[in-house]
Amino acid sequence: MENQGQAGGNQEQAGNRFTRRLTQGEVHYQMILFPFVAVAACFEFQPNVLSFMDVKDSLEKEWSFLVRFHAHAEFGNYMSVSWPQFSMEKQLKANDEVTFIEIPHREGEEPTKKFKVQIKRKIRLFGQDIWGELNV
Repeated sequence: MENQGQAGGNQEQAGNRFTRRLTQGEVHYQMILFPFVAVAACFEFQPNVLSFMDVKDSLEKEWSFLVRFHAHAEFGNYMSVSWPQFSMEKQLKANDEVTFIEIPHREGEEPTKKFKVQIKRKIRLFGQDIWGELNV
């Protein structure tokens, strides 16, 4: 499972982020899974509580994904993100790299967490593997 939770880089994308490469199962079930340690900087663990995650894509379209936290004796704590409409519209594929970047809260805004989502896909160009962001 390739995941990373890391602090943001530059000022434009200041905020916590977490990344994952999609598996064939995640594409098929239109749900992405993150170990809780990868998302702990952004979320409080609340097992079996359903909530929504507000997201903007690369075209500035707003989405709302269903989020649920799971406690599992064998696999540990994890978070599932259900996104059927997004997955179909973006035509996500296995091995696509998904990154959620927390958008810093602005003064006067609701205290809800908001994220930007980036989808990258590997293509082969002139014998080289290149990762490009999907802008669809």
